[in-house]
Amino acid sequence: MQDFLEAVARYSFMQHALAAGLLASVACGIVGTYVVVRRITYIAGGISHCVLGGIGIALYLQRVHGWTWLHPMYGAVAAALLAAAIIGLVSIRAKQREDTVIGALWAVGMAIGVLFIAKTPGYSQDLMSYLFGNILMVSPGDLWLIGALDLLVVLLGLAFYNQFLAVCFDEEFSRVRGLRVEFYYLLLLGLTALTVVLLVTVVGVVLVIALLTLPVAVAGIFARRLWQMMILATLFSAVFTTAGLAVSYGSDLPSGATIVILAGAVYLVVAVGSRLLRPRRNV
Repeated sequence: MQDFLEAVARYSFMQHALAAGLLASVACGIVGTYVVVRRITYIAGGISHCVLGGIGIALYLQRVHGWTWLHPMYGAVAAALLAAAIIGLVSIRAKQREDTVIGALWAVGMAIGVLFIAKTPGYSQDLMSYLFGNILMVSPGDLWLIGALDLLVVLLGLAFYNQFLAVCFDEEFSRVRGLRVEFYYLLLLGLTALTVVLLVTVVGVVLVIALLTLPVAVAGIFARRLWQMMILATLFSAVFTTAGLAVSYGSDLPSGATIVILAGAVYLVVAVGSRLLRPRRNV
């Protein structure tokens, strides 16, 4: 830990990595709570894997066609929002099976990303960093973009707290009361898409769902209100990302995988411990 603290104080790339993890943790705690409570983790999984397609296309246009202004995260945001809109509209209006559409988007999005990254000069070797994350490569420009997305997600997530709460817990009653359930459901999927993009920077495409759900799962063991779960999930996510960075730096391990393994281990310990300590009812 001492080496990690010295590295943070000395090296700018470690400061950027720590800042990215903390910023992403805020959106992760708020939106991740909605995702878990609404039980749309599988939808978030489909969105997260479509992100690789947007990243691949953006890198290809940037390197091959000279679109130097096109940041890979722009492609990630566009792909995530498009996937969220398609899944949401299919879920609300179309007759096709929702799980089939999600599976198709999941597979096609990944395949498009792999193909475009493979055809982009100088970027084929970086495929693993997009799949499993490389938070140590975050630049100051990335931080500004992460911060802007984070601010947007937090503001909307808190501004429509009551509406999202109603949609998550009692959709039919909300519809009877005149709430525009479809609109807020699509908005929630949009916020989920933006949060996925933020977390891709931290842990990569493959491990996004773990970081989106594990801090919330741990928080759910202690919290009794939705807002309490959000606060605790944000704190747990910040602790997991910071501790994961420290462990990965000291042990020379991939940071994204280390963060997720640490979060998973804490969840297992807390879940098993809470069950063992729970007072048994007399039969």
